[in-house]
Amino acid sequence: MITVTTTWRLTLEVKSSSESNTKALANALATDERVHWHNESTSFSFSLNESKAKDLRAMWNTRVRGLIAVDSLLGVLGNPPQGEDSSKAID
Repeated sequence: MITVTTTWRLTLEVKSSSESNTKALANALATDERVHWHNESTSFSFSLNESKAKDLRAMWNTRVRGLIAVDSLLGVLGNPPQGEDSSKAID
């Protein structure tokens, strides 16, 4: 008897608006995934492998939601506070 095992796999390559933001996104995955750096550390990728599609979908959703949350936080931290004119020079 021959048993065929199907493995589901998804790979995501990530590159943010800056090198430091890309590193922050990779760090957010540090405890969950092994990342593979590309292009002189300007982007990275990670892959998920699962035997069941529903398990892969759950893992994918968790990882992507985490990346979205970190990216949103980086966006907020990168913008000047409300009401502050960023065009004014600091004396």
